[in-house]
Amino acid sequence: MQLRDPSGQLRASAAGPSATLYVCGITPYDSTHLGHAATYVAFDVLRRTWMDAGLSVQHASNVTDVDDPLLERAAATGVDWRDLAADQTAKFADDMAALRVLPPHTYLTVTETVPQVAETVVALLRDGAAYQLDDGDVYADLSADPAFGGVAALDDATMHTLFAERGGDPDRVGKRHQLDPLLWRAERPGDPAWDVPVLPRGRPGWHVECAMIATASLGSVVDVQGGGRDLVFPHHEMSTSHARLLGTSVRVQAHAGLVAYAGQKMSKSLGNLVFVNTLLADGNDPSAIRLAIGAHHYRTDWEWTGDQLTAAHTRLTRWRTAAARRTAAPAAPVLSAVRQALANDLDTPTALAAIDTWTRTEGEDESAATEIRTLTDALLGIAL
Repeated sequence: MQLRDPSGQLRASAAGPSATLYVCGITPYDSTHLGHAATYVAFDVLRRTWMDAGLSVQHASNVTDVDDPLLERAAATGVDWRDLAADQTAKFADDMAALRVLPPHTYLTVTETVPQVAETVVALLRDGAAYQLDDGDVYADLSADPAFGGVAALDDATMHTLFAERGGDPDRVGKRHQLDPLLWRAERPGDPAWDVPVLPRGRPGWHVECAMIATASLGSVVDVQGGGRDLVFPHHEMSTSHARLLGTSVRVQAHAGLVAYAGQKMSKSLGNLVFVNTLLADGNDPSAIRLAIGAHHYRTDWEWTGDQLTAAHTRLTRWRTAAARRTAAPAAPVLSAVRQALANDLDTPTALAAIDTWTRTEGEDESAATEIRTLTDALLGIAL
């Protein structure tokens, strides 16, 4: 199958007979919203499509359970940051299970991999791809990676703006280059910190954790690195650079579009969130939520409305009614159409439309309904 990368180029997503997938995980300081769900459902469909094609899949992900936004939320609410992270990570897992998102084969938190991240930072220092400031902070030296910039393909001004907006520190005194990202943060008063060999007591930077987990979990080639579109820069640009210097290449970058609500991108900072657990508590069928998400191509930006969920429930009811018939139209053309659509950059709207057509067509095939139920379950995660 093929996916479009950030430049719009359509590329084969796996060389086969195996495939590796890394999807960036959450920073667990709030419940799972529909923007998260859309991303993880999209890459769940990718994994299911690979598996349907007979590939052996290895899927890894992370949880950024120590980071500034988490620490700030914990301080503001008076909750220990470890308790907040554990609670929200468990809730996220419950939401993903309810949505039938297959769990990663390797699922690691930053806090359980600090020693390995520290070893990675030391390796980059040893290879001349990082440097240490007087206060002990360690930064990646981007000049060591001639391929830096190839993920997002942005001009310098845009990179500087996004870096400052998304957790970077371009104005930090002493850095060799404004875009150099933090690899290791020496301990500050009140901050979580770990004792590790060679480095000062401290904690990991953001991008290097993903590079380490991807490299350690998936080896020298990551077929697809995925996440939301807002991760293209700086996160995927930086983490891919770190991974490349560690000997791991990323073949295809794939990014899900952003979900808006009430006219603006759904985000924790704005508070315009629609939570998955709220939708489930209100009695909405998880399969209907997946159908509402799948009605949009994964790369497109779209806005959530209640009407979409209503339409998804109607569609689900129609599908289930059709799948309960004793006889129906043959399933083979539908199976072919769905597989073809998903192989073309995960075109779920076209795949769903193919099943819609089948539900409206009469036939005498006694095995078709069973085949369609199996198809929607295995490929789309929809229970009929």
